[in-house]
Amino acid sequence: MQGLFWLTVLTCCSDIHRTRKLRSLINNSGLTMSDASYRDAIFSTPLDRVARFSFDEKVVACFPDMIRRSVPGYGQILGMLSLIAQRHLRHGAHVYDLGCSLGASGLALAGTLAPDAFRYTGVDLSPAMVAKARQTFADECPAYAMQVEEADIRTLEYAPSGMIILNFTLQFLPAADRDALLARLYAALEPGGVLILSEKTVDADERDNAWRVERYHDFKRANGYSDLEISQKRTALENVLVPDTLDTLHGRLKQAGFPRSMTWFQYLNFASIIAFKEE
Repeated sequence: MQGLFWLTVLTCCSDIHRTRKLRSLINNSGLTMSDASYRDAIFSTPLDRVARFSFDEKVVACFPDMIRRSVPGYGQILGMLSLIAQRHLRHGAHVYDLGCSLGASGLALAGTLAPDAFRYTGVDLSPAMVAKARQTFADECPAYAMQVEEADIRTLEYAPSGMIILNFTLQFLPAADRDALLARLYAALEPGGVLILSEKTVDADERDNAWRVERYHDFKRANGYSDLEISQKRTALENVLVPDTLDTLHGRLKQAGFPRSMTWFQYLNFASIIAFKEE
């Protein structure tokens, strides 16, 4: 499966240098090896009180390692972003990356697309994430039109866009705010534009959901996390990350106005959806 994925990437990307850069970005969750050297050990020691999870300076310092070892398929999702953009993004169109964290999606796009192919705006509510993302873009792709805003994506005024990326962000918003945001994003998309929505999901069937969760914990153990780390991280995320079912997500997209959406990627309880705005 992995070999087939790379064959697809190598076939679709005509520029060998950019293909190699994209592969490096995917292998390191979109960031540099020096960043990835900071190992996630936030929950490695017993805590008297596990605080609510937040994207603070401690998380920023180890975020590339955290997401690489905690989100199955994250690299594959990044790798496909530029391929999707090549098929669906009008040349020079605006791209939003909402909840951009350290800008991995923007770097993945810059890894294969020319500097004049798109204009990128990353948005995040964490000051630490925004500062790091701005520095990363300045260092890694100075020729590209990349900006990062510190803002709440629920109240941001959106410019017309050809592509909106919402990777593992909607799940952190209150459920009552999700439909309104998706409706605003649909309105902001140009005709023919696409929304990429990636989320941790929950299964409506309790047995299936339990199996996926257990295998996800196995995935984390295989990536070096201890049972203590898994347990404390799960406690920290309670009522912070609240997942939807895939059916609920597709229903939200339909209600927002999207005539068509499809799940194009799933790995255990992590999935990515593409939603299309009519031409």
